[in-house]
Amino acid sequence: MIDWLKYGYFKEYEFKCSHSGKADVKVELLDKLTEVRTMLNKPMVITSGFRDITHPIEAAKIEAGRPRGVHTMGIAVDVACNGQLCYEMIRYATMVGFTGIGVSQSGNSRFLHLDLLDGEHTPRPNIWSY
Repeated sequence: MIDWLKYGYFKEYEFKCSHSGKADVKVELLDKLTEVRTMLNKPMVITSGFRDITHPIEAAKIEAGRPRGVHTMGIAVDVACNGQLCYEMIRYATMVGFTGIGVSQSGNSRFLHLDLLDGEHTPRPNIWSY
């Protein structure tokens, strides 16, 4: 059980799956996000936290025969950002040990994906763009 009071920068509702209402994130994720937030010294807006395997995005992956996403493991988050803020977040995320960084900086969807996948099935550390 997560003691959400320990994570003053973040609230449980920010990490809840929009489909199931669950917020099964790992403490390691929250610890590293807190480190990034402290170094950044600016608010971080979570746009996607935990996703249940029944979430439409994840269900579509599974139906297509692809592996479930890291959001379903509770070790991934998407954070709204652009420009200089995104650059700073990438810098700090690599410093604290995030192993997966996805960058979306075009159109109306500007965010940074951060995850802690260990690399057993996917090469890590890794950075990509959407």
